Formats: sequence, structure tokens, C-alpha cells
Amino acid sequence: MNGKIGNSGDERGLLPFPVIVAATKADPDAMKIVLQHYQSYIAYLSMQKIRDDSGNSYWGIDEDFRERLQAKLMRAILTFKVE
Repeated sequence: MNGKIGNSGDERGLLPFPVIVAATKADPDAMKIVLQHYQSYIAYLSMQKIRDDSGNSYWGIDEDFRERLQAKLMRAILTFKVE
């Protein structure tokens, strides 16, 4: 193994099934792996055009929205039924 936890560094790869099962049982380490797996996608979804006090606009991550997406993902994991 290359020292990385989870999906061997392939961001497009699937999460290992045992990690998913552990996350559905509220295992904090597994939940952290799942959140790390989707971190870049959540950041992409959280990008918004932000305007500062001087009227300059730029692209940045809306931290409130990012946190809401992470919370929604965690709720979805906890309600996911593994058969």
C-alpha cells in the first residue's frame, strides 16, 4: 500500500465497501475518509462569485454552503441502508 487511507489516492475511484459500512455505523474514521473522498467535489459545488466591500468580485468557496453540504452528506451516510 502507498500509505494513503481509503481509495489508494485515485480520486475518481470508488470507496471500499468496508469503509462505507463502517461510516453507516457512525465510525468517525470511516466518516472522515468519506468526507475526504468528496472534499474536492463539495468545494466545487460551494464555489460562488463573492463581492467584497470595495465592489471587487472574485470566485471563492462559500464556507456556510460547504458546511451544509458536508452535513447533508453525513446525514445521508447515516441513513444509508446496507444490505
